[in-house]
Amino acid sequence: MRADRLVAALLLMQSRGRVTAAEVATELEVSVATARRDLEALSAAGIPVYPQQGRGGGWTLLGGARTDLSGLTSAEAQALFLLVGPAAAVAPEAKAALRKLVRALPGPFRDEAEAAADAVVIDPARWGEPGRERPPLVAELQTAVVRRRKVRLVYVDRLRNRSERVVDPWGLVDKDDVWYLVAGTEAGQRTFRVERIAEAVLTDTPSQRPADFALAEAWEQVVEQMEQRRGLVEATLLTDARYVRVLRDQHGRHFAEDGVAGDGRVRVRIAAPTPLMVAQHLAGWGALVEVLGPASVQAELARLGAELVRRYAPGQESIQEKPAMPSDEPVPPPGS
Repeated sequence: MRADRLVAALLLMQSRGRVTAAEVATELEVSVATARRDLEALSAAGIPVYPQQGRGGGWTLLGGARTDLSGLTSAEAQALFLLVGPAAAVAPEAKAALRKLVRALPGPFRDEAEAAADAVVIDPARWGEPGRERPPLVAELQTAVVRRRKVRLVYVDRLRNRSERVVDPWGLVDKDDVWYLVAGTEAGQRTFRVERIAEAVLTDTPSQRPADFALAEAWEQVVEQMEQRRGLVEATLLTDARYVRVLRDQHGRHFAEDGVAGDGRVRVRIAAPTPLMVAQHLAGWGALVEVLGPASVQAELARLGAELVRRYAPGQESIQEKPAMPSDEPVPPPGS
């Protein structure tokens, strides 16, 4: 769902007062179903957009037709910017749309709208399992970021140790359904895994945020630091072009294409914290991939293959061996 399309749909309603999904689809050159989903997304985000049934119905922006955004309340402006903001990190047209929206807002709303636009970053590259439920504290922390208020946290780390601290909430990151809070503390910038926050209390004390802070850039630094600490092992392999997309989806930022080999197969590189973990990712691919190196990954694949042959080959007795486990666990993000 493109941020610029949502903004265009909103401005179209402001200029006409009432529109149908078909009219929006025609104006934005999308399908009627896509236009309807965009209108529903605006309504779900808290923008006063409502459908009217029956003959002469359509979608209406509460308050009638307007030519600018001055009719939005503070909460409604925040809702719009929270919806559009994450896309601006990767879409230049969304950034331009947000700048225009900020200029169109009345002065009292501009600071909070700008804060909302930079309150959330979406990073789709995987670290953990997808499909997690959004932690209930995300909404409260998001409010703290937008209103720029300090938060008192009770945090439980990986070893189940509980600690209490007051932080300056700077932004939230949704990394493949795993949420993180980037915050300022007495010890400097820290990253907290939201699902490990046992309690979060919004205070009345204004929070401090560096004037040059940019959430997307700060998160990139967090990711780079983590990757360096994990000491990734990189493997090079060959596979048919039709499998490249699947490998890319599986490995996210730990995947890179590296040209085409003489036989037409694509050369790719993937990475994981240990040779064994690389081998475990690739073992299920069988002959669909050819691992060129390093030797440590090839050795782990050979060992895993031998274990499977001993256990499952016809005529072989099932040997109850304990499966090999990684010698070291991936290092979690700072503050987790």
